Amino acid sequence: MTTVGGDGFWAVPDVLAHLAGRWRVERTVRDLGGGDEGRFTGSTMFEAAGGGEGLLHREAGTFVWQGVARPAERTLRFRPGAAPGTADVRFADGRPFHDLDLTSGRYVVEHPCATDLYRGEFTVTDADHWRTVWRVGGPAKDLLLVTEYTREGGPGVRRRRRSGGSSGPGGR
Repeated sequence: MTTVGGDGFWAVPDVLAHLAGRWRVERTVRDLGGGDEGRFTGSTMFEAAGGGEGLLHREAGTFVWQGVARPAERTLRFRPGAAPGTADVRFADGRPFHDLDLTSGRYVVEHPCATDLYRGEFTVTDADHWRTVWRVGGPAKDLLLVTEYTREGGPGVRRRRRSGGSSGPGGR
């Protein structure tokens, strides 16, 4: 059973099972040093990876930076972690990125990358919403990336449809 702890986070007993499926993604990227801000909108699909190796995370959408829109995509691998219900997150080429344990609904991780340090916080607020906040610091970077994930066709959406709510023009 998934529960909400006293801190308001949604405990996730099995991160791979929870993430499986399609999510709508909205991300802001702020350059804290220069003041610029960008936005990514798109979707992420967590689908079974070959050979029982967990999930492939495929993200695709549009990134707008300084008024210029560009297509953007990335792929990560979410493999079963060392402890039950956790994940070992890797880049598409197999290099380690970070571990992920959402059994409390919140997880903080650090990832050193050359002269930069990525510090991430993952929080789950309910069955259909989770968030990442990455602070990236280094000699040439001072960034804040905030990503909101909303499950597409999640349990809340199905409940509203069954209850007779309108899903668009004409109530269809």
